[in-house]
Amino acid sequence: MINTKHLLVILIFISSFSHAQSNKLKLNLDETGKTYIKASLRMQLWARYMDTNPGTTINNEAANNVFDVSLRRVRMGLSAQLTPKLYVYSLFGGNNMNSKSEKDFKFGVLDLYAEYEFAKVFALGVGESGWEGLNRWNVRSSVTLMSVDAPLFSLLTVNKNDDIARTLGIWAKGQIHKFDYVIALKDPIQYGVAATEGKVDYAKNKPRKRISGYVKYEFLDNESNKSAYSGGAGTYLGTKNILNLGAGFMNQPKMTSQLVNGIEKYYDFKNWAVDIFYDAPLNKEKGTAITTYLGYNHNDFGPNYIRNVGANDITSGGTSFNGSGNDFPMMGTGNTTFFQLGYLLAKGKKSYQLQPNIAIQYSDFEGLDDAMVVYDLGINCFFKGHGNKLSLGYQNRPVYQNINNQVKVDERKGMFVLQYQIIVN
Repeated sequence: MINTKHLLVILIFISSFSHAQSNKLKLNLDETGKTYIKASLRMQLWARYMDTNPGTTINNEAANNVFDVSLRRVRMGLSAQLTPKLYVYSLFGGNNMNSKSEKDFKFGVLDLYAEYEFAKVFALGVGESGWEGLNRWNVRSSVTLMSVDAPLFSLLTVNKNDDIARTLGIWAKGQIHKFDYVIALKDPIQYGVAATEGKVDYAKNKPRKRISGYVKYEFLDNESNKSAYSGGAGTYLGTKNILNLGAGFMNQPKMTSQLVNGIEKYYDFKNWAVDIFYDAPLNKEKGTAITTYLGYNHNDFGPNYIRNVGANDITSGGTSFNGSGNDFPMMGTGNTTFFQLGYLLAKGKKSYQLQPNIAIQYSDFEGLDDAMVVYDLGINCFFKGHGNKLSLGYQNRPVYQNINNQVKVDERKGMFVLQYQIIVN
């Protein structure tokens, strides 16, 4: 295992040196620059305060609120355009180095794949990757997020039968005039739990193949589809004029199960989604721009399935339906609408630029009697675009209690996150 403390020291040193020297971590393999090897380094640091869910503990001691510092993401990438047709991509890193995971933090392979582009309309890839269909956020870039964190509800099986939303598989992608598409066939990780009476969970069986696809119509500028993360930008900061309408699906047979009168019953994982994304400059002289997204998702894991998730959670215990820490019912069987809006303010003579933003997740889950609504408010301060960015975000979430077999909102809790992101590429 890589010594992560030494890795962070190297990352910070290289980042500082590279920014000071204005160097780029790219080596051209020919005079035209059409073939090359390119490296990148990135980290996201969190300082956070959160009011925790009822009954939360840390080392069996009550923790009604928590302040902590953590490394939310660290990434080291290496890509190579070896020939005009052959592209190789690798990404190494890990998530959530915090007070709970620091000693056994895992830094390893996230993506490792090769793609061959037969033509602009058709490329074929194979390996470990995040290439998958359904919606914009399934193939997204955490580099260019507008909110402090990604809309994690879209990573439907994250860290269950995938590895940080990546899996082995094959995929085809391409751009046909204004249409951009990807279709993927993936090998889910062997994961499951013993079936229990009346509760749907991941089946302990032979994993079936997962097929997914996503197509978008790009009315204005085209987005890049070079890698799984180059085209799913959260915000372009006025550098592009984008209006996309997309639709997708994701299916896996017999992914979940439960016991019904002692007999195991299996359920297919069935999902579809539609979304629209708009990002455009408003006043190029002042540098103002708008970014907005609206998506509708239908998800089916099986009857009443609910999964509570809390990003970068360091706690345990919990006496509410949510669980501990900052967990809330993030994904499940039902319908989710997600909305995001940001406005890039004029830069003027300042050395930085501000972008206030808001995001709302509204989920109508079968397993809840009240709708699940989460609000995220934030502001980004860009010193050098996404490469040197400070963000402050506030998330407000519902806390559910199961009383008399009704799962209803009992109260709401909040979390503040200050994030610093630095990138070298």
